[in-house]
Amino acid sequence: MNSTTDKALMMKVKDGDLDKLGLLFERYNRPLYSFFYKKTFHTDVSEDLVQSVFERMLKYRSTYSGSGAFTTWMFSIARNAHIDHYRQNKKHNEKEELDEDRMGGASPEFGEMDERTKRKKILEQALDQLDEDKKEVVILSRYEGLKYAEIAEIQGVTESAVKVRFFRAMKDLKNIVHTLSEEYSDE
Repeated sequence: MNSTTDKALMMKVKDGDLDKLGLLFERYNRPLYSFFYKKTFHTDVSEDLVQSVFERMLKYRSTYSGSGAFTTWMFSIARNAHIDHYRQNKKHNEKEELDEDRMGGASPEFGEMDERTKRKKILEQALDQLDEDKKEVVILSRYEGLKYAEIAEIQGVTESAVKVRFFRAMKDLKNIVHTLSEEYSDE
């Protein structure tokens, strides 16, 4: 086994070589941040959740078996960290607060943005309107590049259920993007 593969590094962490977790952090802090940001649209929350994932990886390193993809194990931890965070912070209703990075309706400068930026903002807003399971399937498959089988393992459902969620999510996204595009073109 190549000593620099994710599995090999995590096995070394499991065996007590905790410095190897730093290499995994270098490889995965950005993809994890991206995952959390697309789910929350909060920069601070996303950064905190990335830290939480690596803390949990360290804490639960003894449970890592090395079977399956490392990213499946990591994103399972990430998913649980996200769920736990929102359970703990339900009172604060952080999900409903607008982050300065998040577009909440057409901003005055929306008309001045180039088409690519407009499409990106509309897609972000549409993605945020999906229910959590559908949003997660889209993020993991299209942005993180995971296979349906890996997503099924992370979500604890069958691969068929993931395919159905993805199909429905794409259908919903198309409708939401169409509606938002019309709204913004009317302004």
